[in-house]
Amino acid sequence: MNTSNPVKLDVKDGVERVEIALKPHEHAVGLNLPTYATEQSAGMDLSAALEEALELAPGERALVPTGLTIALPAGYEAQIRPRSGLAMKHGVTVLNSPGTIDADYRGEIKVLLVNLGQEDFTIERGMRIAQMVIARHANVSWRVVKDLDETERGSGGFGSTGTQHQ
Repeated sequence: MNTSNPVKLDVKDGVERVEIALKPHEHAVGLNLPTYATEQSAGMDLSAALEEALELAPGERALVPTGLTIALPAGYEAQIRPRSGLAMKHGVTVLNSPGTIDADYRGEIKVLLVNLGQEDFTIERGMRIAQMVIARHANVSWRVVKDLDETERGSGGFGSTGTQHQ
């Protein structure tokens, strides 16, 4: 069965809906599939597929399994992003944010978490640890040129536009 071709379900309220093949691993049995918290959420919550709780000390990082493998259609990626509540309340975030799952990757989705907080943080089985956003992307081809068009901003970066609204 070809699992990499999307089945477009519909476009409702301006939102494209695409069916994606998902294979849960044995260690994900009993856990929720990725789900949207609200009707207009962009990200689906991912759960920790741990056999036992994992203690994350301040400054420590861990690769947390989700127990899921997906087959994205060509032209799509999955972005793994932090959950704002974990970051705000505990200082726990996704270290390589956003993490990218490519359409041709067929391994288990794992989330690289880091504890930037001041206290130990316990990750329990089934805890919602990150968000996954499915997005279209373009593949580019480069056209090498001698000069680029001038812009008002020019080469200004890293704070060159200031912090206050004009």
